[in-house]
Amino acid sequence: MKNWINRLIGGPDENAARPGTDPAAPAIPAAAAPSPAHVADAPVDAIDAAWYRWLTASAARDLAPALERRVLDELHALARRPDAAASLVPRLPEVVIQLLGSLDDEGASIADMARQVAQDVVLVAEVIREANSAYYRPITPVKNVEAAITMLGQNGLRMLLARIAFRPIVNMEAEGFARRAAPRIWDQSVKCALAASLMAPGLSTGVFESYLAGLMQNVGLMVGLRLLHRASPDGVPASAAFGADLLAGGRQLSAAIAAHWAFPPAVSAAIAGAGAPGASVLAQALAQGDRIAKLRMLVDAHVLDEDDALVADGLTSFQRRCLGKLANLET
Repeated sequence: MKNWINRLIGGPDENAARPGTDPAAPAIPAAAAPSPAHVADAPVDAIDAAWYRWLTASAARDLAPALERRVLDELHALARRPDAAASLVPRLPEVVIQLLGSLDDEGASIADMARQVAQDVVLVAEVIREANSAYYRPITPVKNVEAAITMLGQNGLRMLLARIAFRPIVNMEAEGFARRAAPRIWDQSVKCALAASLMAPGLSTGVFESYLAGLMQNVGLMVGLRLLHRASPDGVPASAAFGADLLAGGRQLSAAIAAHWAFPPAVSAAIAGAGAPGASVLAQALAQGDRIAKLRMLVDAHVLDEDDALVADGLTSFQRRCLGKLANLET
């Protein structure tokens, strides 16, 4: 896992500062995950509360506080043992590893990368589909791999490979409610990653690091939902306070797993600190991307209107344009 993350980032030294990152941001060791009491004291964010209600509407139940506390205790215990949670992650396809290595090779040509992509039929389809997506909006349809890679560019191809790698990680062979929720959580992850990468230039932080943080932040939430299924197979807590604790605890677990996988320290710190006062610029990009992605999903599900105060008053004009850009995003 460590080797492919290094290749994905594009540098040989996992601790070296890269342009656009925050080199002063600390790593997040597993032991630094907050205790459940710290999380429980956090205020319930209106967007998070609305998104949690929508996500869990089909399975929401009034459950005993003791059960809720036990699940949160287990979630935070895992944050102190990220190796146990990371063991759930499937292996990365070999062709993706080869391509990530090619992205670091300045001598590799478009034709070289096209030949590697052509080894995997699914990857061929993904690359061509991405080049024809609403995000890139080609004037004429892209029909071959070389043209698709030219359209995506190195950074676009790196983002696509990261998304392919993370898709099975977020699904994690879920059961029960977690299985039903996984597609929506993956959808939010992809939208968050793209929105965070669009926020990054304005905050003078790394575009790809922001994208990677967006893909990673919900991994801990999926683990939390699996714990919840074991504790309560027939439903999930309807409490907004529990939802806030679960989302916050999931982010802390995601940060701990990211540190265990040798992500750049700034990325791990951004996941842990997103939304907190005084957060790094990378954490700010992630927090903004997360809110925009959740609002996009709530508007698309007709839970909120486009002119709702959370949208109209809660976003800047640029963030609203980003919200619109996510409207036709295929995940």
